[in-house]
Amino acid sequence: MMMSERRVVVTGIGVISPVGNDLDTFWNHLVEGRSGIAPIEAFDTSEYSCRFGGEVRDFDVATYLKNPKDGKRMDRYTQLAMAAGKMAFDDSGVDVSTMDPYRIGVIMGSGIGGLGTLEKQHQTLLERNPSRVSPLTIPMMIANIASGQFAMEHHLCGPNMSIVTACATANNSIGEAWRMIKFGDADCFVAGGAEASICPMGLAGFGNMKALSKRNDEPERASRPFDKGRDGFVMSEGAGVVVLEELEFAKKRGAEIYAELAGYGVSADAYHLTSPQPEGHGASRCMDMALKHAGMNPEEIDYVNAHGTSTPVGDVCETLAIKRSFGEHAKSKLIVSSTKSMTGHLLGAAGGVEFAASIMAIRHGLVPPTINLDDQDPECDLDYTPHKAREAKVNAVVSNSFGFGGHNASVLIRRFEG
Repeated sequence: MMMSERRVVVTGIGVISPVGNDLDTFWNHLVEGRSGIAPIEAFDTSEYSCRFGGEVRDFDVATYLKNPKDGKRMDRYTQLAMAAGKMAFDDSGVDVSTMDPYRIGVIMGSGIGGLGTLEKQHQTLLERNPSRVSPLTIPMMIANIASGQFAMEHHLCGPNMSIVTACATANNSIGEAWRMIKFGDADCFVAGGAEASICPMGLAGFGNMKALSKRNDEPERASRPFDKGRDGFVMSEGAGVVVLEELEFAKKRGAEIYAELAGYGVSADAYHLTSPQPEGHGASRCMDMALKHAGMNPEEIDYVNAHGTSTPVGDVCETLAIKRSFGEHAKSKLIVSSTKSMTGHLLGAAGGVEFAASIMAIRHGLVPPTINLDDQDPECDLDYTPHKAREAKVNAVVSNSFGFGGHNASVLIRRFEG
């Protein structure tokens, strides 16, 4: 079967997030416009410029593992990945015992990896001595270990890797899994991203580069994409993982199909370490590529799940990129929203949870809102679905993720039609 003839569909979804640790709770809270942002409880933040974030609460990795004790040998980001991956796997109904394990791949990425483990073990090194550093330090902190751990847990022997492209990580992971299924290198993939960088080093690092909001008195209102008063993003943690399958493979086993992953675009700004290209050329280019792969026109896209991080520069640049790619359609009929207004920014996991939100928008005919959009920035002049979810016929969605280093990735998801 030629590459162009192999269609890729979504059959399973797993979400661990600040607004819910399962798909239904996550989606319902998005539709309700509920914020998952609150003061950080994991450690004392009194000396930090930003003292809040989107923490995952009421989470126990042991419930997702065959051997509950294995969780102690994992960094938190891997724990979150394992949980979301297991959730997606179970949701898909994949039975590995009846399948060729060499045809099932895993790509679970992380923008930062095991920062918490590195931080704790470095402290041990300084305060005690080298012999007290855990022998598990390296395999716990490296960014590829979640992919490896999940494959070992479920005996999946197909293509296995980890992509690190900062906040574009999950979209790139899902997109490259799509590409390998299209090429025939696998029939099924578990793909997405996980992040757990709400730790002293993470909060200090992002805070000192002036990237984070400082609305410490009202954290639930701090993430306000496209609003005139936005002052930075809100750091969050979690994981978003999906199961992708080649269409005929999924049909043969009677899988329930959520949607079709029809297009994927990737580009580089090649401009600045942390700032996007001012006119949105790179972001626009990757949206155009996703449309081209899907064989669709801009007018056929109903909704853009924006990267929309709530940074002064980023939101304007993405608005320009959307107008560049969608032309008059961007101003007349296209609906845009940023679910980061509720979840905060999950960094390397962001694209995974936003992929899930995009699919649910298609499934339920509802566009989740951009909350906290009280005073829309004149330079951000599109329809961003302020405050409340909106009923709409959603057949096709573009979901954007852009990362430090100028990494851009867009995925195009459409309603499945057999």
